[in-house]
Amino acid sequence: MSVRALKPEEFFIEEEPYYEPVGDELAVFEAAYKNQLPVLLKGPTGCGKTRFMEHMAWRLKLPLITVSCHDDLTASDLVGRYLVTGGETVWVDGPLARAVRNGAICYLDEIVEARKDTTVVIHPLADDRRVLPMEKLGEVVEAGPEFCMAISYNPGYQSVLKDLKQSTRQRFVALEFDYPSAKLEAKILMNETGVDQATAEQLIQFAQMTRNLKGSGLEEGASTRLLVHAAKLIADGVNPVVACRSCIAEALTDDAEMLTAVHELSASVF
Repeated sequence: MSVRALKPEEFFIEEEPYYEPVGDELAVFEAAYKNQLPVLLKGPTGCGKTRFMEHMAWRLKLPLITVSCHDDLTASDLVGRYLVTGGETVWVDGPLARAVRNGAICYLDEIVEARKDTTVVIHPLADDRRVLPMEKLGEVVEAGPEFCMAISYNPGYQSVLKDLKQSTRQRFVALEFDYPSAKLEAKILMNETGVDQATAEQLIQFAQMTRNLKGSGLEEGASTRLLVHAAKLIADGVNPVVACRSCIAEALTDDAEMLTAVHELSASVF
């Protein structure tokens, strides 16, 4: 059986990831970790959930194993499987098993995108048992005090087929994320990209216009992540209107009429 320890250069975050708290999320996460409680992050895409997890891993000095969930992600992908290597059949741990064995944070990003059998696997880790049954090995791995289970999802994309069941939700301490205030978002843009305050404020004004269109032609408005992308291009000399079209408008929609409308909004600001 192949079980290897985590290497610091692989999963430890050596430098502090920049993160601006918007509430008491730092204290709540630390208290949840101290009490061995799993954490659920919910909020729109690009609002800082992944950066928050990176910051907390650095803050707690823990390795962070992130899994981006998708339609084809199975329980075996998380737990592990037998592979044929050099003519021999060996067991290789999946990311969840490695996190449990090594006392790491396992962060399942956009958990509702994964297949339903994956949520069943995390249930024993997300309650008082804190164990990972590995049926193919006939083994039950107990999580140590350092291990932390964290998941995230975007409630805005909930549907009958892609919803987080109550049996899963009620195992977690929930932290709700949203886009920061205009003042804080401007500070983030200036720190991340080097743009001046006036440009940052214009970008945020444009973003708020697109956010007001959510449900009226757009599924989502411009996220803080998209604003950072646009600001980086602007800081590099790209025309602001062009940067907004390439980094924001084209990312938000493929509809020709909505593209024109969003483009006109950016032109009115810049």
